[in-house]
Amino acid sequence: MLKVLFVDDEPYILQGFKVLVDWEKENFEIVGMASNGVEALEFLKKNEVDLIVADIKMPLMNGLELLKTVKENNISDAYFVILSGFNDFEYAKEAIHYGCLDYLLKPVKKVELVQILRKINEMSAASKKKDMHYHDTETAYLQRHLISLIVGRYDNVNLNYVLDNMNLSEGVRYVILELPDIDGNETDEGSVMKYRRKLNQAASQILGDDENHLIYDVSLNSDIYDTGFIYCDYMALNRGMDDIGFLNDFQKKLEEAVGEKVKIISGKKVPDISAISKSYSSAFILKSQEVFHESRPIITYEREMSLNSNKTRLCKNSLDNLIEAIEINDQARIHKCVDEFYEDIAEGGLGDSVSLNINYLIFRLIHIAVELDSEVNQEEILHRISENSFEEGIKRGSSRHMCKFVCEYADYLAQLRKNVSGGIMKEIEDEIKEHYSENLSLKKLSEKYYINSSYLGTLFNKKFGVSFKDYLTDYRIKEAAKLLINTDEKVVDIAASVGYKNSDYFIRRFIEIMGMTPSKYRRKNKE
Repeated sequence: MLKVLFVDDEPYILQGFKVLVDWEKENFEIVGMASNGVEALEFLKKNEVDLIVADIKMPLMNGLELLKTVKENNISDAYFVILSGFNDFEYAKEAIHYGCLDYLLKPVKKVELVQILRKINEMSAASKKKDMHYHDTETAYLQRHLISLIVGRYDNVNLNYVLDNMNLSEGVRYVILELPDIDGNETDEGSVMKYRRKLNQAASQILGDDENHLIYDVSLNSDIYDTGFIYCDYMALNRGMDDIGFLNDFQKKLEEAVGEKVKIISGKKVPDISAISKSYSSAFILKSQEVFHESRPIITYEREMSLNSNKTRLCKNSLDNLIEAIEINDQARIHKCVDEFYEDIAEGGLGDSVSLNINYLIFRLIHIAVELDSEVNQEEILHRISENSFEEGIKRGSSRHMCKFVCEYADYLAQLRKNVSGGIMKEIEDEIKEHYSENLSLKKLSEKYYINSSYLGTLFNKKFGVSFKDYLTDYRIKEAAKLLINTDEKVVDIAASVGYKNSDYFIRRFIEIMGMTPSKYRRKNKE
């Protein structure tokens, strides 16, 4: 509700205002009463209000002087309504000149007061909507520049925009926020999105003024909706903590707000935001190795490295046997080699010290792919292994899940050898044009066309220069733009017709791609 302050030196006037209208029904709450301008200023220094109703004539400081003082010193941006008698009308006109919204003649009539209150309600709602659209636009632009830094593909324009629009300091980390009990189980997409949205809202509220440090959908994988967080050392210092203490506190507050377990995976600390891509990469390597870690609510790069420095051993023989089985796509042998690798890990007591082994495996797998197709994007393959296959394949911690991952990669290598890109890409492109408004995903398309999803993603990027997710989003938004110009349908209906159930999400995506809100785009092009 909107908050009201009354200022009048006549007590019966103040009491009369209380009972003149049903304030709650009109979406207002009386939060203060003052007998002159001086008292009102003292109240405004400690309290925020949305509407000030003040008499023209009062001792010490009259209504006009109060209005001037408030506006000239930016004490409050509340709407101002002046009370005046017939003899004070010239003063009322002067008050309007200084930014007063309206005036009421004494004795105040209920119908006139209600009209002003409803007018203020409309203006307040319009102002909030405008502020929200502005905030969404600014957030979308910031996220675009920030993602460029995170994936390590940026220039000075990206860097300077982030430096100018974020509160930053030395000591920066990329932090992954996860809902392991939701993301790791067979849960329907609607429920996952519900809890993911709840996590994002909770993180935003906890961070307060630093909410723009949250980053969404950095992943190159279209089937993953990830939430990241840019940590800076000042956040811990302002709370009298170190960084680990801050992350512990943050994790506990998130769990309380969401009502589910929340896991935090923190990449290595880097000097400043320009090096955030290194922290991002280390965070996702940690994520890919979750199977070998003891289950913990917080995993940090520094702790894992300190554990690994005590005992590192490469299980080269068992890994080389596994890689050979993957190369020839021998499923039976793959299962046997995975079991041998796990036995080797267990016998060596390496539990928490597997970075060397996993990095060796990933390096060899990428190298094999590059030998088969020299144009394969190595960084993209690494992301796909870390974010997709590893998450789905070995997250639950058994050799069976490891087998699932390496068998999928063996299929992926087989697809590389077949070099089926031409015909498949044309069919995928036609599929998007025909069914863009439906729930399309690389996973579903890969199942339909009998092709490994990781390889399909690589082929798509190679063919169109963007990820499947970005291509689909761009196509949907361009179709929405046509509907905005050629029809009078509501924005929410157009969003649904191009595949977006959430109109707010649609508006954010539209702003990112078209540089303005859907409503503004429609007005501009129709004009």
